[in-house]
Amino acid sequence: MQACVIAAPGQASLQNTDIPEPGEGEVLLHLEGSGVCASSLPIWEGREWFNYPQPAGAPGHEGWGRVASVGRGVKHLQPGDRVAALTYRAHAEYDLAKADAVMKLPPSLDGKAVPGEPLGCAYNIFKRSEIRRGQTVAIVGIGFLGALLTQLAVHAGARVIALSRRPFSLDFAKACGAQHTLVLDDHWKILEKVKELTEGRWCERVIEATGLQWPLDLAGEMTAERGRLVIAGYHQDGMRQVNMQLWNWRGIDVINAHERDPQAYIDGMKSAVGLMVEGVLDPEPLYTHRLPLDRLGEALELTRTRPDGFMKALVTT
Repeated sequence: MQACVIAAPGQASLQNTDIPEPGEGEVLLHLEGSGVCASSLPIWEGREWFNYPQPAGAPGHEGWGRVASVGRGVKHLQPGDRVAALTYRAHAEYDLAKADAVMKLPPSLDGKAVPGEPLGCAYNIFKRSEIRRGQTVAIVGIGFLGALLTQLAVHAGARVIALSRRPFSLDFAKACGAQHTLVLDDHWKILEKVKELTEGRWCERVIEATGLQWPLDLAGEMTAERGRLVIAGYHQDGMRQVNMQLWNWRGIDVINAHERDPQAYIDGMKSAVGLMVEGVLDPEPLYTHRLPLDRLGEALELTRTRPDGFMKALVTT
């Protein structure tokens, strides 16, 4: 099979390698494609704690495709089933998955890309946010995740204020149902506008989805008394400082929305796929860049630089 290998920071190439054999309780997937995740950027950019070359197909974890073969003891899956799965070397033509980390896809999604992990992540963040009808929800950072959360919050009956530094991302937020959009530029102007929109009450829910310090500061200041601040951004470059005095004074709940339980990922994926079938969740317009597997490096660069028009890259086999 062919698989992409990140041989060194900023270097990826397509290589030939053996197709793995599924062991007991495992499934071999013939992948149609995989999403490219921002959490892969530290490996792409290079950090002293990573080893190179990376394993073939790593760090892809957003794959979907069809079951090619099953190992001993696997009863609920069979060759030909179209599935999404949580695997870890999905930037390849084939990858292995534990059978309990694979979910069948309904026929209504045939032909559609289904990178299950980020869809499940969006659902789990939404669930942890406990968004209710009539609330005002600020979503700070409108990338793929923020846009999906906008769809979910609007469907729940919330009023959404979407914030992004990229004006075109705000167009996506409007298409997803956001009632208000603000450019993420001037701290005090933003606070004045949000205070005006909420008549001084601020937002019952604020979801921070950038992974950066300043938007985290802003998110805390927009959160209402007894509100909920949800950390959905992936903070991967060092420590953060927080205004604990403000958080204490307002009595806000702070939620780290990142899951570490693999079963929680799978449950979120199942719920997200169900909402796709119902038409509540529509990620298709957000897949702005589709590239063949041998252009993984380009897809990672797009994810890193986030040029105008970029929301989410997929690599396909």
